[in-house]
Amino acid sequence: MAFRALAYWLVRYRRTWRGTIVVSVANPILFLLAIGAGLGTLVEGTVEGASYLAFFAPGLLAAATLQNAFVEAGFKVNSALRRERIYSTAAATPLEPGHILAGHLMFITLRLMLSAAAFVVVMALFGLTGSVGVALAVTLAATLTGLAFAAPLAAWAVTVSDFPQLNTVFRFVVMPMYLFSGTFFSVTQLPGPLRAVAYALPLWHGVDLCRALALGTATPGTSLLHAGYLTLCCVAGVLVARVTFRRCLHA
Repeated sequence: MAFRALAYWLVRYRRTWRGTIVVSVANPILFLLAIGAGLGTLVEGTVEGASYLAFFAPGLLAAATLQNAFVEAGFKVNSALRRERIYSTAAATPLEPGHILAGHLMFITLRLMLSAAAFVVVMALFGLTGSVGVALAVTLAATLTGLAFAAPLAAWAVTVSDFPQLNTVFRFVVMPMYLFSGTFFSVTQLPGPLRAVAYALPLWHGVDLCRALALGTATPGTSLLHAGYLTLCCVAGVLVARVTFRRCLHA
């Protein structure tokens, strides 16, 4: 039944995909060109043993995927219940809240993966990925990073009745993570207390994992730690979302 819910989102996306290109693909790519290949050329020397562009691109990939996750699992989940009433319509069919959640999360996963893959293709054009296997691994790592944020966010967004709350979270949660999770500079440059906070953020784990895979510096132990942390966030989010979706759709 969850695949029936997924089918709805796929049909909808087939008709609306052009409107997502700018936010999910064009914006991060232009940012990569402007900061990495433009302003980044002014950075002398290397950062953690790599050129600034090679250092910056995987971090931006993870951060851009998280930003896409906020749009898909925040604004669109809330809109599906409150504004467009897509969830309410689906709940009137044999679909259970768990099916509706699973179908939408599968679609979000696909969206994040496609956006990440497009970004990785651009990285490859700059020579920032090695083999096809590395490119695939980086794409999957970025997708996992987005899901680690999307699942808990969906669990919360479905309960939000005041739409501006989502903008508040974007300004005061997403943007600080975007800026201070190692995307633009190494978190080792942060003061001790802020560095400890950065290490606890899901985005830092995603940035460090994507960067290590892209630069070829990944180790099995560290990669498993990052992947495990992100997976834990995702699983916890799904478990909470099962409860909040059931409450909101049966209210």
